[in-house]
Amino acid sequence: MTKLNRTISIAPMMDWTDRHDRYFLRLISARALLYTEMVTTGAIIHGDAERFLRFDPAEQPLALQLGGSDPEALARCSEIAEGYGYREINLNVGCPSDRVQTGRFGACLMAEPETVAACMAAMKSATSLPVTVKTRIGIDDLDSYDYFKSFIERVAQTGVGTFIIHARKAWLTGLSPKENRTIPPLNYDRVYQLKNDFPELEIILNGGITTCEEIDAHLEQVDGVMIGREAYQNPYFLAEIDRRYYGVEDNAPERREVVEDMLPYIEREMARGFPLKSIPRHMLGLFQGRPGARAWRRHISENAHLKDANPSLLTDAAAKTR
Repeated sequence: MTKLNRTISIAPMMDWTDRHDRYFLRLISARALLYTEMVTTGAIIHGDAERFLRFDPAEQPLALQLGGSDPEALARCSEIAEGYGYREINLNVGCPSDRVQTGRFGACLMAEPETVAACMAAMKSATSLPVTVKTRIGIDDLDSYDYFKSFIERVAQTGVGTFIIHARKAWLTGLSPKENRTIPPLNYDRVYQLKNDFPELEIILNGGITTCEEIDAHLEQVDGVMIGREAYQNPYFLAEIDRRYYGVEDNAPERREVVEDMLPYIEREMARGFPLKSIPRHMLGLFQGRPGARAWRRHISENAHLKDANPSLLTDAAAKTR
């Protein structure tokens, strides 16, 4: 299997990076590695696995992020995911929400390095796909560099070679998930130090990255960069990615071309019974910073939910931009 290029990836984001959003982002960047929303092991094993794991082949390269803390369940889900054609399985050790903590997974697992190591060992034994970890630099009072380093070292002993690090600590109590994405200060130097201490590991940096100039600076210190909210709120930011970081000579499609390219997909999904409103909500930021961006957003927001709405509302909305 060809080694995954993780130079640029798009973060797994709950309620945002569903398959409709990923298809849309793929029209802008053909090369950036995409991640699913976090999917819990229970949803796959006891729920509708097809609903949670199905994706369009056009989304590749695509990685699945799992949430869980039971090694046997994670191993089973990794095996199932390989059958669906994912290119990587990632374990969430970074989400701080109360709901996730109640299920004993996400960022609270940073306090349990032996549990995480057991999970990763089980996942590695169940699949030939690369398995990776996405984590924070610390939680609550477990926020020293020495603790962070020892956590990574223990998990790496299982043979895991890729770590995606959100360069903020997480507070498990007192802050909402949204606040945990902005209030704890970014500490890029801690991630840089980790790479210096473990040069053999692939270290991907995540957190607060909004420009290609910032990406360039980080890539001098780490192996890859993961983009989060900026890729959702300003998706055309990705238009430069393939040319700049993957050597693709062709320019990305113009914004209106992206709109046109989405129409056949939307028609297919509506024919399958999916409501129109579930798709263009991911496209609201496409014209961010351009004349008419507000009119584009307003037209979609006011009309996508209507009973007789059809894909032409996107071309109507795009006509309001310049």
